[in-house]
Amino acid sequence: MPSLTPGDGQDLLARLKTATERRDVDLAVALFREDAEYRPDPFEEPRVGANAIRESLNADAEARANVEWDAERIWISGGTVLASWHGAHTQRADGERIRTRGFLSLELDDERLISRLRGWTLARAVGRDSSLSVERPA
Repeated sequence: MPSLTPGDGQDLLARLKTATERRDVDLAVALFREDAEYRPDPFEEPRVGANAIRESLNADAEARANVEWDAERIWISGGTVLASWHGAHTQRADGERIRTRGFLSLELDDERLISRLRGWTLARAVGRDSSLSVERPA
């Protein structure tokens, strides 16, 4: 397990921010080990391995537009990065604007790749995003 500095945590979360906001699945998957565990919701089964993680991230990228994401506070404990965060996105299906807040635990391996991500998220709809044109069924 690596011994991380606060700067290491900030660098990792900056790369995660870029991947999230650009909806760049390749960039996001590159942050993980090939056999990583990805559990963004504590009440769902984890996705294990690069293909399962890519599938989940692809679904998110396809469903969302106008994505914002920022880490608020960052803590380091040994080889683990802990972060509180906030974000927002628009659901492509209906134009609903969603605001989110959450907490992440990112366990890193010796190469500083994510071996285990655990997340806890709260989300609230806050209205419609007028910048996204949504076709409504007749």
